Amino acid sequence: MSCTPLQPHQSPGQSVNRGNKPAARLRRFLPAMWNAATHRLVQFQALLVPLMISVLLLAGCEGNSDADDSAEEEEITRIPVEITTLQRGDVFAVYTGTASLETDADALVIAKVSGEVMDLLVEEGDRVEEGEVLARLDGDRLRLEMQRSLANLSKLEQEYERNLKLFDRGLVSSGAFEDLKYELDALRAAYRIAELEYSYTEIRAPIAGVVSERHIRLGNNISVNEPAFRVTAMDPLIAYIHIPEREFRRLEAGQTARLTLDAIPGQSFPANVERISPVVDPETGTFKVTLEIPDPAGTLKPGMFGRFNIVWDRRSDVLLAPRAAILDDDVSQAVFVVIDGKAERRSIRTGYSQGEQVEIIDGLDGDEQVVVIGQSGLRDGASVEVVHRGAARVAQEDI
Repeated sequence: MSCTPLQPHQSPGQSVNRGNKPAARLRRFLPAMWNAATHRLVQFQALLVPLMISVLLLAGCEGNSDADDSAEEEEITRIPVEITTLQRGDVFAVYTGTASLETDADALVIAKVSGEVMDLLVEEGDRVEEGEVLARLDGDRLRLEMQRSLANLSKLEQEYERNLKLFDRGLVSSGAFEDLKYELDALRAAYRIAELEYSYTEIRAPIAGVVSERHIRLGNNISVNEPAFRVTAMDPLIAYIHIPEREFRRLEAGQTARLTLDAIPGQSFPANVERISPVVDPETGTFKVTLEIPDPAGTLKPGMFGRFNIVWDRRSDVLLAPRAAILDDDVSQAVFVVIDGKAERRSIRTGYSQGEQVEIIDGLDGDEQVVVIGQSGLRDGASVEVVHRGAARVAQEDI
């Protein structure tokens, strides 16, 4: 009888085939399990790839959204401003004073002889020339007196001629001849007086100007030294300004000025310094400056109150900026300029000013664009949005 040897870990009585079943099953199921795991891994990878792509896309969208939000935030924080370009022009240093307009000549015309007013040739407001006849008086009596004086003079001149011949022949004494000569001179003077008196029956304008007053009427009998007219010289007018003594060295005769009046808004009139008093009033500490104002059109009237700007210095072709663009804190002055959408603060030094324009001495080159509206809330480096561009207008008066 043959015996089969036992396998390791095999109990007696167990057959060999029965002991190898689990291993056989394991060997049978391992490929299937591997295939299933591999399949699931492929499925997982198929799901994972789109998921990762979605995550990346989402991250990219979020990045773009952040960038858009940042750009939108920057857009919102940009400050709207208005800018203008600088200009070049002339600027003046002026002294400003006020005064009332006056006439340089004003004449009260009086009657030099008595008589009845026969003719009135002018009325108030009429312009007259020097020597022009304003009125005529009755001159019959004075004309007759002049004729009588002329007759007496003619008679004595004939007598003088006869006595001159006799004097040359020695037939008239020198004393008698001298008395005749003196009498002749007296009659000649009397005739000239009579002629002058008769000329006074024509009342004439002593100066050129405007008839500002008429005191007589047609048919009036007027007496000697009675006022008849007033003639006022209206061109040029004058004004007296009393200026503090500290300005004495700045002003001189011949300087130009401009006159503005509240009574005539929107207009200015040329004037010039006619003369300067060399004396300072010790009580007021001022000196008197006389200004002359030509007015050929007769627009101005005596008594009007005006403001004079006397030009004592002039600078030509200088850089000018609008007054509105300048930030002044009593310590320093500055403007904001716009460069590549950013505000840049520039410290400046100013000079003379004229109206709304201010001379820039230092701090700007002239090609900058300065902020004129919106600069009060700006800070250096702030983003700005230009909402309006303009060119500063330089108002030049013909001073």
